[in-house]
Amino acid sequence: MDKAKGFFGAIFKNKQALVGFILLILFIGMAIAGVFIEVDMTVNYEERYQKPSFKHILGTDYAGRDTFLQLIKGSTDVLSIGLYAAVFTLATGFIIGSAAGYIGGWADVFLMFLTDLFLTIPSFPLMMIAAATFNIKSNITFAIVLSAFSWAGLARSVRAQILSLKEREFIVVCKAMGLSNTYIIFKEIMPNIISYLAINFIHIVQGAITSSVGLMLLGLSPYSPTNWGMMLNLAINNTGGIFNPKGYYYMLSPMLCIILFQMACIFFSNGLDEALNPRLRS
Repeated sequence: MDKAKGFFGAIFKNKQALVGFILLILFIGMAIAGVFIEVDMTVNYEERYQKPSFKHILGTDYAGRDTFLQLIKGSTDVLSIGLYAAVFTLATGFIIGSAAGYIGGWADVFLMFLTDLFLTIPSFPLMMIAAATFNIKSNITFAIVLSAFSWAGLARSVRAQILSLKEREFIVVCKAMGLSNTYIIFKEIMPNIISYLAINFIHIVQGAITSSVGLMLLGLSPYSPTNWGMMLNLAINNTGGIFNPKGYYYMLSPMLCIILFQMACIFFSNGLDEALNPRLRS
């Protein structure tokens, strides 16, 4: 209870973090609502290009479908892809980085060679190739494609954190007591870098969403018509949204959501380290 009180107290004191926290809660609520909302994707040309009104809060698209409902439905896919990708990336990066830093020796050499190999290869072109090659039909598959090329930077950073911690007195005592490496890594070392991992988790979600929207925008994984990236793709290709003033609402709505979500992640991570680290709060 005291930890939760200290966490939220630190967030509320930091104005940027508070704004980011509120925006993230709104987006999470939006994504949860999207699970229960059914969007009628039937073409209705009599309703096309409607301006914002009580009936259609953000107007309608080129086919007469409600833009606001598509945004809400699409937020479920967008956020779930980001969360899945962040979980996979964080798990892979932490396991490889901690193994390399803690075990050392040949394991460190091999794992860091593998990490450097992934770091030298431009990730987004590889994501484009993978998205075009594999038949992506689910958010989990999409997240795996994104995380497969995103873990290397985190792994190297975690390794550096482990190297700075493994010679500390409490780790030496754990080794002298004969505790297993798994116990030391997950019970002794991990709590000391939890704030670092949490901040990276937020940034990974942010990056994964940007990448997924980019791939959808390029039409490389068009399995969800309400995904914000696919909405942008359709707005440009079917609506001519860049040149057609009637399509501005449909094109600008997902763009605004992406910008606000990116801003929320940056603002929230600004105060997350202080909220999770008691020494910084004091």
